[in-house]
Amino acid sequence: MNKNSVTLIGFYGSDEIHACSAWTSTSREITNEKRERIPKLLKMLAEAGHHTPFEKSSLHFLVTSEIASHIQKLKHRIGVSINGESARYKELKEDKYYIPNDWPAGWQEELENYTKQGLVLYHKCLESLVNDYQFDKKRAKESARFFRGYNTQIDVDIMFNWRSFWHFLNLRNSPHSQKEIREIAAEMLDSVKNIEGNPFKYTLEAFNL
Repeated sequence: MNKNSVTLIGFYGSDEIHACSAWTSTSREITNEKRERIPKLLKMLAEAGHHTPFEKSSLHFLVTSEIASHIQKLKHRIGVSINGESARYKELKEDKYYIPNDWPAGWQEELENYTKQGLVLYHKCLESLVNDYQFDKKRAKESARFFRGYNTQIDVDIMFNWRSFWHFLNLRNSPHSQKEIREIAAEMLDSVKNIEGNPFKYTLEAFNL
């Protein structure tokens, strides 16, 4: 049983990058006087819906999550790039799976037993399809995965521009979203807030994050 997890593996941009983008029609030169205006500028842009300057930064994460949360991440398509670990192309030999930590202990145990049985059958079926029935390995891998459940965990490489990240947080870091994706979104936000030097300090404030 594993927790879902988030790692910020890279980023580009800053408050100044967003401000410079907004100043493209005037002067992109940053003076001390203009630097002092950045918090107010970013707040105005966010509140007025002038969000294109916030597309000029990117946030790059590696997320380990169950399939149910992965499907929700895939619904975010604009300004988002996603590559996920796929059981179609390889045998998932590391049997990672998720058990809801808010379930009663008895149901946690039932799901864990069910999951372990499916994992045994997954590996056994894949081997048998290849060795006993002469399936090609691609077909064996892509079909044996039907034994794996929605709680199978995979690693997902996901990158947002800031505007798309804010949209993701709006929907997923919300009391109305599923607990698992909400926790992932909250952990993503925390990792951005904790970047050394706080390069997105005023952008975060502008969007009330």
